[in-house]
Amino acid sequence: MILVLRALGVGDLAAAVPALRGLRAGLPGRELVLAAPAWLAPLADLVGVVDRVLPTDGLADRPSWSIPPPEVAVNLHGQGPRSHRMLAATRPGRLLAFANAVAGHAGGPAWHDDEHDDEHEVRRWCRLLHWYDLPADPADLALRRPPMPGHPAAATVLHPGSKIPAKRWPAERFAALARTLTGRGHRVVLTGSADERDLACRVARGAGLPPDGVLAGRTDLAELAALVADARLVVSGDTGVAHLATGYGTPSVVLFGPEPPARWGPPADRPRHRVLGVTRRAESDRHRHGSGGEGIHPTLAAIGVDEVLAAVDDVEWTVRGSGAVAA
Repeated sequence: MILVLRALGVGDLAAAVPALRGLRAGLPGRELVLAAPAWLAPLADLVGVVDRVLPTDGLADRPSWSIPPPEVAVNLHGQGPRSHRMLAATRPGRLLAFANAVAGHAGGPAWHDDEHDDEHEVRRWCRLLHWYDLPADPADLALRRPPMPGHPAAATVLHPGSKIPAKRWPAERFAALARTLTGRGHRVVLTGSADERDLACRVARGAGLPPDGVLAGRTDLAELAALVADARLVVSGDTGVAHLATGYGTPSVVLFGPEPPARWGPPADRPRHRVLGVTRRAESDRHRHGSGGEGIHPTLAAIGVDEVLAAVDDVEWTVRGSGAVAA
């Protein structure tokens, strides 16, 4: 058995797709078990290489797992020491992880994390596997398309929420964007979690959208993935929906702050995606203690509706020019 720890969120799991596929290719014939929150299981299925999810909410010094010692344990969660120790407690035959002296693990590569480092999250975990002579292609981000009939096809998905307040573009600007796009013929829907439904409803009222345009709290993860896979366009902050758009090649505009796209954005060589806001980590650090109002990161707060509309025009023109998009 290969036990992989990645007990985080949607975007984190999407960023680990190339590494997970590299483990399957480099260590064939073994069960691949992903330790992650149970609610991520539908997305794990769409990766195509995970045999089962071991429900795991965050880190624990003494995990309650009832599993035999894995042949290989892989830390795709962080640099340790807690995540290292959590896996070491399963008594694996081998532990693949970044070097961490505090955790007593010296065999892996160094973790890069300084103010000048913009190593992309996808490449970070591919680099870990390469250290152990395992394959991993950072470009291998595509997700399986879930069979979910009945969802709105070719919709424009606006996702105004985020668990991190600093990553939320102002609701009134999302409303203005939705109003303009609707006037251009887009079928706009608003997504989000159940906790973000009030926010989505506020955006809908400001945009004059009908109640059935608010899907926040009404889709599970598989349904959300299907919606994004078939969407005309996605506009969101730096959150899980943006990673789904990358995984499906859905045209997107992603609004960044405080983290830069160099670390978390879509690959720069993919023409279907545009990023606005913070561009480098050093820029983010200069504004770390600032606020654009309501806790919004200043570079995100500085993005105007006209700038987002220009990015929408640009990405749609590019995709339309390739002959690969309808409507």
